[in-house]
Amino acid sequence: MKSIFTNDGHQDIIKRLDKLSLGSKRQWGKMDVTQMLKHCSIPLEVALNKRELKTNANFFKKFLFKTFIKPQMYNDKLWKPNLQTPKQFVINDSLNFDNEKEYLLALINEFSSKREDKNWPTHPLFGDFTPEQRGKMQYKHLDHHLRQFDV
Repeated sequence: MKSIFTNDGHQDIIKRLDKLSLGSKRQWGKMDVTQMLKHCSIPLEVALNKRELKTNANFFKKFLFKTFIKPQMYNDKLWKPNLQTPKQFVINDSLNFDNEKEYLLALINEFSSKREDKNWPTHPLFGDFTPEQRGKMQYKHLDHHLRQFDV
């Protein structure tokens, strides 16, 4: 899996993001292209400590997430279409395409610029990630949704 922390991975995402337009049609799922852009901003905001992700998960649920789901976040296997979206990441609002695209681009660039950082917030469900895992996870999520809109 590519990483948002490499020049190749970062540029790949930026070029594909640039191909999106208000008329981009989804291949699967319920979000329109603008909602998808907002949705993709949320994990970056969490990673950059700009948004707190609240969870009421108990020890057992956190254990399951860390053990079984966390490795799927950054491995080389593509995510399947129509995965269930956690409720904190569901976007139903009508939003401005240009504003959301510009904001996501700024978050991607900010996240990518922190490739050398060692001090990241602990994820409330998955715990800590290595920098390599973080870079791959963010790339994988963005790639999934760019493929959703055929770019």
